[in-house]
Amino acid sequence: MEQQTAAHPAATPDQGKLALERTYLAFERTMKAWVRTATSLIAFGFTLYKFFFYLQQQEPLKYGEQLIGPRTYGLIMIGLGVFILGMAAWGCRQQMNLLRAQYPEAPFSLSLVLAALIAVLGILGFVVTLLRH
Repeated sequence: MEQQTAAHPAATPDQGKLALERTYLAFERTMKAWVRTATSLIAFGFTLYKFFFYLQQQEPLKYGEQLIGPRTYGLIMIGLGVFILGMAAWGCRQQMNLLRAQYPEAPFSLSLVLAALIAVLGILGFVVTLLRH
């Protein structure tokens, strides 16, 4: 008897569909990296502000008003984090719409939901920092 050497795949996945799934997952990973970066900026800005606010409460005369003080720097970092997150979410949404045109069964991006939640928290942190003296 002759041994069979050729493989007979029962059901090979469509290579085009696999490529679209890999592209979708790459978009998700990229968005999660942007979320991590923006969260770090927002958290660091808010922490910096709160730390120096606490120090100023302990010794009010030692820390005078400066051109770019901890509050302004914290606001810049929080605002930058929210702005970056918004831009990344907008770009990801545009790319997902293009991908969904070719791959209609692509799942909804949970990274975009996470980005929206972090953006809301960032905006709240910005408002609290802005209104507090």
